Amino acid sequence: MTTDNFSNSQSTRKTVVTAVDGGVVAAQHKRGAQIGAEILSAGGDAIDAAIATSFAMGVLEPWMSGPAGGGAMMIYRADEDRTYTINFGMRSPAGLDLADYPLSGAGVAGDLFPWARVVGDRNQIGGGAIAVPGTVAGMELAFNRFGTMAWRDLVSPAAKLAGDGLPVDWYAALLIAASTRELAKNPTAAETFLEDGQWPTIAGWTALSDKRINLDKMAVTLQRIADKGAREFYEGELAAEIVADVQAVGGSLSLDDMKSYQATVSDPLATSYRGGTVYTPASMTAGENLAECLGLLEQQSFDGAMPGADAYGAYVTALKATYERRLRDMGDVDDSRAPTCTTHFSVTDRHGNMVAVTQTLLSIFGSKVVLPGSGLLMNNGILWFDPEQGKPNSLAPSKRCLMNVCPLIGHHKDQRFAIGASGGRKILPAVLQLTSFLMDFDMGFEDAFHQARLDYSGGDAVIIDQSLSDEIVRAISDRHHCVTTRRTVFPYAFACPAGVLNRGNINQGMTEIMSPWGDAVAETHTPIADK
Repeated sequence: MTTDNFSNSQSTRKTVVTAVDGGVVAAQHKRGAQIGAEILSAGGDAIDAAIATSFAMGVLEPWMSGPAGGGAMMIYRADEDRTYTINFGMRSPAGLDLADYPLSGAGVAGDLFPWARVVGDRNQIGGGAIAVPGTVAGMELAFNRFGTMAWRDLVSPAAKLAGDGLPVDWYAALLIAASTRELAKNPTAAETFLEDGQWPTIAGWTALSDKRINLDKMAVTLQRIADKGAREFYEGELAAEIVADVQAVGGSLSLDDMKSYQATVSDPLATSYRGGTVYTPASMTAGENLAECLGLLEQQSFDGAMPGADAYGAYVTALKATYERRLRDMGDVDDSRAPTCTTHFSVTDRHGNMVAVTQTLLSIFGSKVVLPGSGLLMNNGILWFDPEQGKPNSLAPSKRCLMNVCPLIGHHKDQRFAIGASGGRKILPAVLQLTSFLMDFDMGFEDAFHQARLDYSGGDAVIIDQSLSDEIVRAISDRHHCVTTRRTVFPYAFACPAGVLNRGNINQGMTEIMSPWGDAVAETHTPIADK
C-alpha cells in the first residue's frame, strides 16, 4: 500500500530538443535558456551564451543562484580540442571570527549537511552565513579568455529581465512558501518576496495571474555591472555598497575580501572510462569523487542493454565509498595541491564548443538576506564548512568552500556531452548515473534523462525511485537500508540535471523531466556569416 496521495497512472515526459547546424542551451528555466539561445542566434558562441544565461538565471531563479553566489564551469574548445575548468567557488571572509559560531549542543543542523548546530544557526541564516561571492568573477574570467561579444550585450538582457519583474506562478509561490519563516527575518527579503509576512498569493482556482515580484534594485545593479564591468562588483562603488550592507546585518565580508577575490582557470581532471574520457573540476568540488566512482565502476561489466540490479548496486557501492572519504578527508587544507540550492545549465554551439555551468547560493534563498542597496540575494556559503574544529573542512577565515557542484564534459565514441545538476549532495549521484547511462549502455539523451535513478549522498538510507523494478529494489534492499519514493516536482528526492550533447552537426538538449520550468532551447537561425 502506498503512503502518498499521488496518481500512479500519471506519466511525465519531455522531448529532447534537437538542432542541426545550430546550438542548444539547456537550463532550469526556459527563459534563461532562451536568453542564451538568442546570444547564439546573434553570432555568439557557447561561452558568450553561458555568460548571458548565468546572469539571466540569477534573475529568473534568484533563490537558486545569482551574482552573489559561486560555482564552477567546464569549457570545451573545439578549435583547440581542449577542455578547461573555471572555478569561481566562494571563500570565507578573512575577518571571520570562529568565536561568532559557537556550537549550541542542540543536535544536528537542519539544512543540507550533518554538521553540529551553531547557536542561532549563524552559519546558515543571516549576515554571518555570507561568504565572498565568486560568480561575477567566474563569468569575467570566461569572458576575458574566450568571449567574442561585448560584455554589456551579455549582461544587459538579465538587467531587462529584472526590470520586468519576476512572474509569480504556482511554482514560484510554492518555493517562496517553503522559506517564508526565514525570509521574514530579513526586512528587505520580506519586502521583496512576501506579502504581509506570507508567501505571495497567485490567483483563484481557475484564474490567471500577472503578479510580479519587484526586482528594480537588482535591475539597476545588473546594469551597473553591464556598463562598468565586473570590477564594479569587486572594486567599485557597488562593491563598497555590498560590503556596507553585509556588515550592517552582522557579516564579516570586507572590501579587501572583494578586491582580492580571483576566479581560476586550470586543466580539468581527466578520467578514462569505457574507451572515452570524462572531464571534471579537479578540486574543491565533487569532481574527484566522480572520478573515484568511475574508477570503481570500470572494474565491473554490466549485463543487458539497460541498467539493471548489477549496475544500480554498483552505483550505490561506489557512492558509499566516495562519500565516506569526502565527508572525512576533503576540504581546503593545503593551497599547494589545488588551484587558487543551485542551478545548472549547459550550452553547445554550431562549432562544437561546449560549456557546463553549475552556480549556487548554496541553500535555497541562500542566507535569506536581500541587501537593501543592491537588491541582491546573498549566499550562505559559510554553511559548507564544518563548524567543529580539527577537520579538513573545518570553518576558518580565508578558506575555500568545498562545493558539491560537479559539471562535466564527456567524450565517448562519436559524441561529446556536457551535463551537471542542482541538488546539493544529490548532484554527484545524478551525474554519475547519467554518465553511466550514456557510456555503459549507449542510451540516447532523451532515454537517459527519463531513466529512473537512485540517490545515496551520505547518511543512512539509499533513496530509490519507486518506478524501478521490484527486482532492482529487492537487490539493493538486501544489502542496504533503502527508502522508496516517487520522482516529483517538489520536493526533489533526486537532483535536477540539465545537459547538451553534440554529434557532428547535430546538437541536443534535455532537462530534468520533473522540472516545470526547465527546458532546452535551440537557436532560431544560423548567422549569415556562418552560412
